Amino acid sequence: MNTTDAKRVLETALICAPQPLSVRELGTLFDMEVSADTLKTLLVDLQLEWTGRGVELVQVATGWRFQSRPELRPYLDRLHPEKPPRYSRAAMETLAIIAYRQPVTRGDMEDIRGVTINSLIIKQLEDRGWIEVIGHRETVGRPALFATTRQFLDDLGLASLDQLPPLDGSEVQESALDRLDFESLANSMQPGASEPDAPESDLLLVADPISPDSISPPSDPQLLEPSTQEDHDPGSNPPSLT
Repeated sequence: MNTTDAKRVLETALICAPQPLSVRELGTLFDMEVSADTLKTLLVDLQLEWTGRGVELVQVATGWRFQSRPELRPYLDRLHPEKPPRYSRAAMETLAIIAYRQPVTRGDMEDIRGVTINSLIIKQLEDRGWIEVIGHRETVGRPALFATTRQFLDDLGLASLDQLPPLDGSEVQESALDRLDFESLANSMQPGASEPDAPESDLLLVADPISPDSISPPSDPQLLEPSTQEDHDPGSNPPSLT
């Protein structure tokens, strides 16, 4: 099989696949007769061939996939207009802390946020497939250690944690909220999925995916101040932040 035909096979498999495909999985297309290095070279070539088109080939944590370019999202949304999912401020702050300080215990997260974290927030992030328990700290009570998953990276469009935007300072809560591409996470939810309603003052409203470096800080400075009370159940009415 020549290079052109091999790229056609890869292209077809990736377009038709419902999820990212790893190099090993792509190797089965050729009965493992094509080396991993050759496959990676073909994938990079294919990636370049799709430059400038409305669809791009990207590498994420679990493999390679075709996806629409972020700048075209507003047009595609017109085909299936839906109310964007919403995530509570508490859930986003917790996720950001785990992403940048992993592995961390619930106690670590509470120390950083300055507030007791509701168990339902942890469960919400686990059920979404963004965080998981990877072990236990050898201390009193052996608290669980949480880390982000490969699904989290896939939903952000990243191949590894090294691609997370760097923090400029020690304020994880503020910097992470400012930099993480939560819009991509929101748009990664299955159609029709949604989060419990809550007052808009306690929400990061999500819409179209954008570059992590282009996210601007919340306009309300109170959103960056540590809370002084316990997080409420995501399904209940959160307290006022003012």
